[in-house]
Amino acid sequence: MHTPSPASGQVGITGGSYRLPEYPFVPPPELTARGMVRHPIVIVGGGLSGLTLAACLAQLGQPAVLLDEDNTVGVKGAASRGICYTQKSLEIFQRLGVFERIAAKGVQWSVGRTFAGHDEVYHFDLRQQQNFNLSQQPPFINLQQFYVEAFLVDRIVELGQVDLRWRNRVVGFEQNADFATLTVSTPAGDYRTEAEHVIDATGAHSPLREWLQVPFTGARGDDRWCIADVRFATPAPAERHTWIEAPFNDHRAVWQHPMADGVWRIDYQMPPDSDPAEISREEVVRERLARHFGPDVPLDIVWVGPYAYRNECVNHLRAGRVFFMGDAAKVVSPFGARGGNSGIADADNLAWKLAAVLRGQATPKLLDSYHAERHQAATENVRVTRRTNRFLRPGSATERLFRHAAITLARQQPFARALVNTGRMAVANTYRRSPVCAKNTPHAGTSVPNAGLLWADHTPGTLNDLLRWANGRLLLLVFGQLSPAACERLALLSCCAPLCSVQVLDAEATPQVREHVRDAHPQGAGHLQAACHVFGHAWALVRPDAYLAATGESVDAGLVHAIENALSVPTFL
Repeated sequence: MHTPSPASGQVGITGGSYRLPEYPFVPPPELTARGMVRHPIVIVGGGLSGLTLAACLAQLGQPAVLLDEDNTVGVKGAASRGICYTQKSLEIFQRLGVFERIAAKGVQWSVGRTFAGHDEVYHFDLRQQQNFNLSQQPPFINLQQFYVEAFLVDRIVELGQVDLRWRNRVVGFEQNADFATLTVSTPAGDYRTEAEHVIDATGAHSPLREWLQVPFTGARGDDRWCIADVRFATPAPAERHTWIEAPFNDHRAVWQHPMADGVWRIDYQMPPDSDPAEISREEVVRERLARHFGPDVPLDIVWVGPYAYRNECVNHLRAGRVFFMGDAAKVVSPFGARGGNSGIADADNLAWKLAAVLRGQATPKLLDSYHAERHQAATENVRVTRRTNRFLRPGSATERLFRHAAITLARQQPFARALVNTGRMAVANTYRRSPVCAKNTPHAGTSVPNAGLLWADHTPGTLNDLLRWANGRLLLLVFGQLSPAACERLALLSCCAPLCSVQVLDAEATPQVREHVRDAHPQGAGHLQAACHVFGHAWALVRPDAYLAATGESVDAGLVHAIENALSVPTFL
């Protein structure tokens, strides 16, 4: 393993700037190897999605190489970048073993408030929404992106399997039907290496996407924003605050989020013809902050930067041996936290499929479902964020009239508050059209929350614990009592297919198999059964990424077909 864990204290904030870790360059073995080296997986890009994929693969015991042209996480000397991590992302991080570090450092929140002028026109509390209550993770945690990336680096090093190569820049690429060849530049010289699968996680300015001339659909907006990461002496409320028409920002929009280290992330909407250099000058920023918080409030500016958004998505998330993920696959506006969280989900989706194919547990056809599922998610996120764009900066007289009417009504009528669109907060995408999710199951293709359970000895556990135990295999949860014939069929299936079966019982039932858990809950039906959308005697087939592949009532040919379909395998029996 090339990359040691960063020393304590290398990540954080000192004075008026962020401090990022620096990882050492180690000459890769290809520089002195006599012949060409071929790797099963090469990840290009060590940002949020690339590191998440590397951690997922390492957790599954799958070797890989990660190449990053920099020697740190985040952006040197720069911003907090992504800050809002959804419940689904937090569930993924919990399965990877980094959630506790994120929770300890970040700020948990569930309340959002929206203001028009001085009036609060809308608020929500995600903890009171039923779809957030089944998981062991909170609705959101705010944390500067570089912290999350550093925790992922540490975890990858702990797990082994993945060779992290810093200051390794890909400068050339070619591929054929069997493998890809990458030319890599390092401080010690250039080398060439081969890969069976290449994952492009290089971000919005992907060189691989350009070299492969991958077509994409998108549009660049003319909206301009200025971010200010600011540290105050007094703590911020653990809430998201949004102003549609902020009186202290020339009646333009403002976002305010608390982050780690007592820093607030504040996004100010600027005029579309703004000069980026002018709006981010320190004197101008301090005047803006003084109008917002008052002239006498002590504060420390940590970082400032202008940005403009765009929405785009590649037409296909795979080009031969290359898979696109994160911002290399699609770029969406930041409203609703649908950017970084989507990249985390990309990684979780692709990792188990790559591992299953390389282990011989699934056919290569399974990899085609990555595009089918994550492209559907990407286009949905683009659609949702475009609507927010148009609400925040109307592009026509009709849009301006609608916005004015929605804000006016929301001040007086509760029904209109949902029309105020300052960003529909990201939730786990569904894969309704997935070829590897059962067509005859109403909830197939939905994410299963990380619900709690009780082990056989009545100690607490979670769905993620079962998924870790399954180690990349499908997880079959069978609720209720089993017939002798069903027990025999499950035993046969577990021998023939990459499948782990678990009987799920209520508090009083007698187990019939060794692998069993309890789904008892004081108010009645168990959380795990509700999370899987099944009731009574039934089964739920859960994928390694905690998505529901299929459900059914009888342990019969329908279950066998669901397993085969989930892995794109013609037959197991």
